[in-house]
Amino acid sequence: MGWAETYRGRRVLVTGHTGFKGAWLSEWLLALGARVTGYALPPPTEPALFAQLQLAGRLDHVVADIGDLAAIRAVVERTRPEFVFHLAAQSLVRRSYSQPLETYATNVLGTANVLEALRLAGRACTAIVVTTDKCYENHETGRPYAEDDPLGGRDPYSSSKAAAELVTHAYRASYFSAPGSPVRVASVRAGNVIGGGDWAEDRIVPDCARALAAGQPIIVRHPHASRPWQHVLDPLGGYLRLAAMLSTDRPDSPLAAPFNFGPAAEANRTVEDLVREVLLHWPGTWEPRTDPAAPHEARLLQLSAAKARRLLGWTPVWNFGESVARTITWYRLAGADPAGIPSLTRRQIEDYTVANPAPLATT
Repeated sequence: MGWAETYRGRRVLVTGHTGFKGAWLSEWLLALGARVTGYALPPPTEPALFAQLQLAGRLDHVVADIGDLAAIRAVVERTRPEFVFHLAAQSLVRRSYSQPLETYATNVLGTANVLEALRLAGRACTAIVVTTDKCYENHETGRPYAEDDPLGGRDPYSSSKAAAELVTHAYRASYFSAPGSPVRVASVRAGNVIGGGDWAEDRIVPDCARALAAGQPIIVRHPHASRPWQHVLDPLGGYLRLAAMLSTDRPDSPLAAPFNFGPAAEANRTVEDLVREVLLHWPGTWEPRTDPAAPHEARLLQLSAAKARRLLGWTPVWNFGESVARTITWYRLAGADPAGIPSLTRRQIEDYTVANPAPLATT
């Protein structure tokens, strides 16, 4: 059974579908024939990939707050999802310093609300809770973090995502792991995702696109910080694969657990490396501009995806160079031919699927 057969005709709820990753996932699920309901606040940026893909008219679009338990319960009762991908979050480190309570409310209580809605519904469902690579207690040693490493985080964003992992574990252990439980839950932690359509503030790739489109130098705050860069389709493919495999397994399956979806070691590059790679595809200049008063951000972070390779057969498809090339191709088209964005996005999904050396199989 392949990708299309897994999700074709199935009811899928995506929280955070108006965000960058949520819009890409929704587009992919629609291409697979899924019946998609999205639950989120209005798009957080202008422009927004959600609007550029015209998703509001192509899926069941619900505008509501993930902090509203009654609202998420009502949507779960109405749509009876067979799969849930929970991506709704406050996802910016720097914003978490200025808005810590919003960050904790959205990322921790929002996760609890989704899981509580599934518990109260009591129907068969496979849920994937999306957190982050920053959920680990990062000592910046250079050792890739594995799923059994301690959780933590010194900033509100990172610690809120660690707390979301603890909430997910508690719900799974308390309600969803007993024989006969209809709900199966896993959590997923990806690296620094890049790809067309990310318009968020304080992220390096959108900063590059905005600067280059305006003919200005790219301002780089932390040129020597190292991150596991990966194209957004790599972790999303992992989420889809994990959900499909978990849906046919027992409630106490080893797949009902946390999973890292990180890139190959060659993609652990500095911000400067990333910017220089961007400039290979979109000529321009850059300059470092360190702000001594800026809040702390980790300088070194790596993930081990050995568990995903071993249990899921998942491997990253696009290497660092290909990921950057695909991303910049998208942004350059966005400026030159905005009407072509939907077709380019779908074409990149198709190209990724064809290039996948381990296509999804659930039988």
